[in-house]
Amino acid sequence: MRVLFATSEVAPLIKTGGLADVSAALPAALHEMAVDIRILLPGYPQVLKALPQLQVAAEIFIQPSFPVARLLAGSLPNGVPLLVIECAELYERGGGAYQDEHGLDWPDNAQRFGLLSKIAALLSCADSPLDWKPDIVHCNDWQTGLTPAYLHFSDGAVPCVMTVHNLAFQGVFPPQMVAELGLPIECFQPDGVEFYGSLSFMKAGLYYADHITTVSPSYANEIQTDALGFGLQGLLAYRRKNLTGILNGIDTTEWNPATDPNLAHPYNLTDISGKSANKRELQKRMGLHIDPDLPLFGLVSRFTPQKGVDLVLEIAPQLIALPAQLVLLGSGDVEMQRTALELTHHYSGQISAYVGFDEALSHLIEAGADIFLMPSRFEPCGLNQMYSQRYGTPPVVHATGGLIDTVLDCNATSLEQGVASGFVFHNMDTPSLLATVQRATIAYHDKKTWRALQHNCMVKDFGWGQSAAAYHDIYTHLMRR
Repeated sequence: MRVLFATSEVAPLIKTGGLADVSAALPAALHEMAVDIRILLPGYPQVLKALPQLQVAAEIFIQPSFPVARLLAGSLPNGVPLLVIECAELYERGGGAYQDEHGLDWPDNAQRFGLLSKIAALLSCADSPLDWKPDIVHCNDWQTGLTPAYLHFSDGAVPCVMTVHNLAFQGVFPPQMVAELGLPIECFQPDGVEFYGSLSFMKAGLYYADHITTVSPSYANEIQTDALGFGLQGLLAYRRKNLTGILNGIDTTEWNPATDPNLAHPYNLTDISGKSANKRELQKRMGLHIDPDLPLFGLVSRFTPQKGVDLVLEIAPQLIALPAQLVLLGSGDVEMQRTALELTHHYSGQISAYVGFDEALSHLIEAGADIFLMPSRFEPCGLNQMYSQRYGTPPVVHATGGLIDTVLDCNATSLEQGVASGFVFHNMDTPSLLATVQRATIAYHDKKTWRALQHNCMVKDFGWGQSAAAYHDIYTHLMRR
């Protein structure tokens, strides 16, 4: 089985969020299952710098719609084959994958990711410039959403899977881009790529793909509702027979408290004593009072309303009055960043925030915190709640998406059954979050309950095996059909 995996980011080369982690781990898991999979990725400066040994595989001429490009071949550090689109005009610039140095979207994002989509389709058609042709093309989020549309209007095309990682981001552009991107004008209609008078990359993928997947079973249901469908709920409900929710996994090699090089003290399920030492190290590094008895809450997140960080900042004074401590790591909304730093100054030794991102610190927070906070308003899958459980750090989560699929609320029944793994609240407001934080604190001071909870977390399997097998089944079904 040959699979082309088209994505706009992949760790560790270029990362803005969970898509990069999935784009590294899922192809690796499929590769281990003997799937001949190749990742297609734009040639950002970070990618070209990290992989100087890339070899030219093909020249790409798709005039007049796009600039001339070259296809470079190599592999990721994990050994998965990689195809990189070299196009200096569209990709080789400062800033990030989607935005400039000032946080503004690149004005030519339609062309940038139109080219990614077009080349993914080209490599999957009869006139591919490569000897290798996939049996399946797997697209990810709006940045590759035009691929199914291009395939629909091509000769010798292969089946296409479209994965929705976050429906909130849709890639919506002016209608004139339809012609500029080389799409036939007849596709610009409600039964096509048109979305309230504009061109939607995401809608194109959802409409034309042979099968749609999302990153958790609950999210697959949520995006068919008005609350989380973002205007596409009708189309998704119409396509529900071709819609599957598959829970993401995590890289259990990178996220392993027994071997994690970012930790001051390794530990495992049978000897968890190192966790206390990591807590002490985290308190020391973040300028908190060294106190082994106070519950330490940790948060690693983008500072956005979606992640519920505003609620955490609002209850912070009540949280430390329990008493407890709070560590925050992340960046995003300027006002949230300012509030987090003000809390750090006002409650020195009790609250500490690091604005920015530090990979090593994120690992230490997962290990050194006692309780992890993840009160997202919506969360397609989420990874940090799985990382925290693997590190014996029960999470507090809102009952949504992948959070409710991976965290079982701690209560008398779930404890007795040996399945409790965190604390779940249902109303997205500060009283509910605070009440759940208080409930977690009470459980923390019951050492027998807490040890049982940590055990339940750490025995759970969050690896990619099951998820990769589910994708393999979908690929096989589409090939047979």
